[in-house]
Order: sequence, then structure tokens, then C-alpha cells
Amino acid sequence: MYSNLHYETTLCSGLGQQQSLQTQSSLSVRLSLQTILVMLLGDSAVGKTCLLVRFKDGAFLGGNFIATVGIDFRNKVVDVDNLKVKLQIWDTAGQERFRSVTHAYYRDAQALLLLYDITNKPSFDNIRAWLTEIHEYAQKDVVIMLLGNKSDMAAERVVKTEEGEKLAKEYGVPFMETSAKTGVNVELAFLAIAKELKHRATQQPNEPKFQIHDYIESQKHKSGCCGL
Repeated sequence: MYSNLHYETTLCSGLGQQQSLQTQSSLSVRLSLQTILVMLLGDSAVGKTCLLVRFKDGAFLGGNFIATVGIDFRNKVVDVDNLKVKLQIWDTAGQERFRSVTHAYYRDAQALLLLYDITNKPSFDNIRAWLTEIHEYAQKDVVIMLLGNKSDMAAERVVKTEEGEKLAKEYGVPFMETSAKTGVNVELAFLAIAKELKHRATQQPNEPKFQIHDYIESQKHKSGCCGL
């Protein structure tokens, strides 16, 4: 899974200086983080493409647009603890007829963002079916995050925040509500999974484990808005 996350160790020394144990201060470890593959999953029309465009371009796809057919992807380089990480984000079609195409890509994904629409109860009810597919086709240690999208449409809400939190807790995955229209929590969702994968690749035995749930909550409080 982390074959594209690797270390390069270089012993640096000035010209004319001997390389010895006395030059420990010149020992530098460079971490090279290449592409991290992220998949957006969920029913059709939950806002996967809009979420991707908001994150990639900082824009909102308003009005009517053509639903994703099969698989589409975009790249974005982000900064994770002063390291440049390239996210390749796959936008998948939510329609049942494209599901077999989506299955073929599960094994390569390192992170999955699973979306439902807070104004569409069936899209939330189908989350369990999506999670069943994930556990069948994806890698066992894939990072999963549940997102309740369209949080800006509070007047049309039919899925309570507490319902999303309860389901996420049941499956042991992080959860937040997002809005592709306003941008609330969109960047945080992608950065949190990138940070989780970075820590998995670089964590030393004596270091405390990165807690993605705690990180998300701390960033929400730091921004002064829970985004729910």
C-alpha cells in the first residue's frame, strides 16, 4: 500500500571534511511522498464532483451538470507538515450500472471519502451498502471518512447530524459535514486523510499514534466553526 512512500537517507559533508560519527548533525533524512490515491464514493448526485472541484479549484459547480460517467480524476499537491504530497482524487459514478467499473479501482485506493446528501435520506440509508462493498473490495487498512454533504442546505435537511455521527462511530470512521457550495470542511477532509497516511508511513515505534478524530475536532475549533 505504501510502496510509493519511501525514505532517502543522505550523509552530507563539506568538501575536504571526513565523514565520521562526528558529523551526525549533517545527517539528513529526506521523505519523498509521491501520489496518494483517494476515491470519492456515494450515490449519484450527493455532490462528489462538486466537492472535488471545490477542493481542487476553489470553485462551486452551480446549476445543472452532467453526472460522472465511470471514473474521472484530478490531481492536487498539498502541504502536510511541510512535506509536499500529491493527491490523485478519483471521482466515481454513483449509478448502479457503473458499480462494476468502480470496484476495479478499490484495491489501488489508499483513502476513501464516502459521501451522502443530508437532504436525501436514501443516500444516507445506502451508506451501509457502500461500506459493505468497501470491506469486500478495498484494502483492509484503507483510510475511510464519512461525509454528510450539502450542509449549507439546512432548511431541507432530512438527515440529522447525530445520525451521521452515530453511523460513523458504529463503523469506527471519522465523520464531518461538508458543503461544496460554501467550502466548509472540504479542505479539512482531504488534509486529514493525507495527514493520517503520512503519519502511518513515517511514525516511529516510540511516537504516539496520530488520532485523526482529535485532529479534525481541533481544526474545527481552531477555525471557530464546527461546520455542522
